[in-house]
Amino acid sequence: MFLLLPSANLIVSLLGISLTVLFTLLLVFIIVPAIFGVSFGIRKLYLKTLLKIFAWATSRMERGAKENHHQLYKPYTNGIIAKDPTSLEEEIKESRRSGSSKALDNTPEFELSDIFYFCRKGMETIMDDEVTKRFSAEELESWNLLSRTNYTFHYISLRLTVLWGLGVLIRYCFLLPLRIALAFTGISLLVVRTTMVGSLPNGRFKEFLSKHVHLMCYRICVRALTAIITYHDRKNRPRDGGICVANHTSPIDVIILASDGYYAMVGQVHGGLMGVIQRAMVKACPHVWFERSGVKDRHLVARRLTEHVQDKSKLPILIFPEGTCINNTSVMMFKKGSFEIGATVYPVAIKYDPQFGDAFYNSSKYGMMPYLLRMMTSGPIVCSVWYLPPMTRQAEEDAVQFANRVKSAIARQGGLVDLLWDGGLKREKVKDTFKEEQQKLYSKMIVGNHEDRSRS
Repeated sequence: MFLLLPSANLIVSLLGISLTVLFTLLLVFIIVPAIFGVSFGIRKLYLKTLLKIFAWATSRMERGAKENHHQLYKPYTNGIIAKDPTSLEEEIKESRRSGSSKALDNTPEFELSDIFYFCRKGMETIMDDEVTKRFSAEELESWNLLSRTNYTFHYISLRLTVLWGLGVLIRYCFLLPLRIALAFTGISLLVVRTTMVGSLPNGRFKEFLSKHVHLMCYRICVRALTAIITYHDRKNRPRDGGICVANHTSPIDVIILASDGYYAMVGQVHGGLMGVIQRAMVKACPHVWFERSGVKDRHLVARRLTEHVQDKSKLPILIFPEGTCINNTSVMMFKKGSFEIGATVYPVAIKYDPQFGDAFYNSSKYGMMPYLLRMMTSGPIVCSVWYLPPMTRQAEEDAVQFANRVKSAIARQGGLVDLLWDGGLKREKVKDTFKEEQQKLYSKMIVGNHEDRSRS
């Protein structure tokens, strides 16, 4: 038994040396560069290596699929059903012309055959729902060594299988512990430092410390995701007294933006680890947290936002007006609240590259911790951020029109689909107003044509 003691001491010593070396490497190559906002280019080298591996793996799979007469890729389509952008009136006119000799201009009254138009549109919506599919991960057209990204790929060769297994070992045995250590470091520093800064008296010194603590911790968290971010048009970055609005794909959107700027944030109150972080952050910076279901909270938030933007010396406010995460393919309806205040709006478009990992957060399928685990076991998070020129509400615009104009600008810059649907449909049923809108259009078409004929 005593003979085992020297070997046990040796193991403990080796473990201690390994941990010391690991911590030193983290400190020198990741944490210290993150504090000063510099990079040694390790992440970009990792990205270039993956691109070469993907190119080789794809060519090998294409050759294997051709030899075995298999279809490798799912044919790309914008939807199951081809839809032409035509109006309700035009489609009903066409339906009447094909069904009988009567046209809508000659027969303004209701026709029983008009029912088939609404039945067809209903069936199309059920078969190819453009809303529901925005809340599921987008399908890739190429393999990225993650078995969860494309169901169409099958066994091709031993070399590809070995390559996939090697990728699993690297991601789970090397990158995962490294990322967890970095995330723990970043979050711990954020909670401890913001609590300490929050105990200081208000003033410029407190603001200076708060800004640099936030930037330092968020940059460490960016390293924890092996995130490679390209910021465009930094001259348009949000300024004090304004509102920064962005499309929303994932909770890490906050980290992506906050690692390049200092914001006061607006968001829903969370429990657990997120709740601990929120309570610590609000001590050092005037963030606004609210309960989504509380009417009183919504009115309080609106008042606090108005007071905040009236002071041009205060931080820009970061808001995601969609109110929920969308799957990196589109932008859905912006809530009008943040556009009623009258402040200068700084639009920001965020677009992730799905080739390396799926950043979309499906809150109805995963909790926060399983989602973060998926992020830390995937490839690098690669994204582009565009700072658009500031926009102000025009005299003839109401809040909804202004919100739609900002949303269209973000969608256009990010290469996203611009949808008018409310992201709240992820959790709620379709509002009656949407149904009534179609009824009003049809009624106006019939009654309007009849009135025009009466006048003539």
